Order: sequence, then structure tokens, then C-alpha cells
Amino acid sequence: MPVLVRPAVPRDLPSVQAVEEAADRLLTELLHPDRWEPAPTGAERAAQPGFLLVAEEVLSAGVVGFVHVLEVEDVAHLEQVSVMPEHGRQRIGHRLVEAVAEEARHRGHTRLTLRTFADVPFNAPFYASLGFVETEPETDFHRALVGAEHLVGLDRYGRRIQMTLAL
Repeated sequence: MPVLVRPAVPRDLPSVQAVEEAADRLLTELLHPDRWEPAPTGAERAAQPGFLLVAEEVLSAGVVGFVHVLEVEDVAHLEQVSVMPEHGRQRIGHRLVEAVAEEARHRGHTRLTLRTFADVPFNAPFYASLGFVETEPETDFHRALVGAEHLVGLDRYGRRIQMTLAL
């Protein structure tokens, strides 16, 4: 199945939430949380400072994945990567992250950060395979993310870490 990674356009935004919620089911089946917040809408993501890329299946013109990067305090932060489960294991996530790294580099960033679960196979080990390494939160933005994760209780489901890719 040919897939095109490209910047999101307004017609893609309704698909973003559906993709994330489908992908989140894999995580919630693994972690068994008492409650899991609904994914933000595509419009909510697009309204934040940064950029969205989508993976579009060329033949159907359907969005099968996306990546959202926040640009805050001169930081490029990979906020979310999601791929429809039925399109998993086709390197779409790899392609999305590689495209984000290229776009962040083009925008003048020297590193790309993210927060993730250390021990979930499709989280930290996936990012490590792409060159991300575990790092400590150094900026006010990153420390605020740690605090927000604690407030919503993400840390009760496993160790949360920051990872960084040098661009």
C-alpha cells in the first residue's frame, strides 16, 4: 500500500482524532487504565504552535497516521505519533518520525524531544531504534510536561521518560 507523508490540510483534521483513538486502544489494552481521556480533535491539535503531518494511503486518500509536533520555547517536541492499528508494522510510524525530524531540522531546530513510556515496546524501544536517547527534562516546558503527566496519573502505568533526537 503506497503511503504519502505530507503536511496536514483542513480536510484531514477530522481523521486525526479517529486515528489517535484507534491507536490508543492498543495502549489501553496493555495498561488497563481506569479511565483514558479522549484524544484531542484535529482542530485542537492544529491550533497549537507547531505542525501536523499525516500519512495518507494514496489509493484511498484516507489518513492512516499522523504526527504532531509542538514548537514552544525554541523546542521541537514530538507530542503524538499515531497509526491505525490495521496499518501497523508497515513502517508508517518510522516514516512519520523521519519526516518530522526533517521538517524540524528545516525549521532550524537542533533536537527533537518527546515523552513516552519506558517499557512499552511500541514506545521507548521504537524511538530508540530511530536514534532517540533518554535525557533529563532541562527546560521549563519539559518540566511542565512531567508535572502534567503526574497530575493526570500517567506515571502510575509505568515509568515515563524524556527522549531526545539530535538533528
